[in-house]
Amino acid sequence: MAVHLQRTIVAQTKKPTASVIFLHGSGDTGQGIRAWIKDVLNQDLIFQHIRVIYPTAPLRSYTPMKQSMSNVWFDRYKISINCPEHLESIDSMCHVLGSFVDEEVNAGVAKDRIILGGFSMGGTMAMHLAYRFHQQVAGTFALSSFLNKDSIVYQAIQNSKTSMPELFQCHGKNDQLVLYEWGKESCLHLQSLGVKATFKTFPNLYHELCKSELEQLKSWILHKLPNVEQ
Repeated sequence: MAVHLQRTIVAQTKKPTASVIFLHGSGDTGQGIRAWIKDVLNQDLIFQHIRVIYPTAPLRSYTPMKQSMSNVWFDRYKISINCPEHLESIDSMCHVLGSFVDEEVNAGVAKDRIILGGFSMGGTMAMHLAYRFHQQVAGTFALSSFLNKDSIVYQAIQNSKTSMPELFQCHGKNDQLVLYEWGKESCLHLQSLGVKATFKTFPNLYHELCKSELEQLKSWILHKLPNVEQ
């Protein structure tokens, strides 16, 4: 079944040499997280040579919201690190989002010039996409995100012989929805499996974005995806 996702694109040039695919959190849209970032930074997350793509998740019933319809990348049995992953919906969306990666490659962007990342559920989705299906990408970032204790992501990394994309992870100490400890535990587990990972703690941050976090993310993206034409 072909699924076409809406997207919002921010680009300074018609021929970018790199791409960032930025996945929103549950209940949001690509347009919504772009506007939120713009509000926090007082400008777009914009680069001279990088195209930033904000896809919108399809509407589906979401178990933590009593089966209400929401724009979510996948379903969860509950929002907890201690429950199984809803693999059917995760795997289905990995396939759909993989087409975004393929589109960028077909447009002339090398796979190792692509970064996958997101906020909250979007960061979790990006880690599944990068570490299980697109291990050649330049990196992945996860803002206020976590992986379930027995995540299939850990198994995939353990069973792989290829080197893994670098991870840039940020989490607010005051996060009441996705607990700080969940994010930290996920990062430590990935590091124990050989993933090069940076974990940034924001002491007064709740389940939200902040300017310092986005500025550090922007610097990390530029470090991973330098302007090769300069």
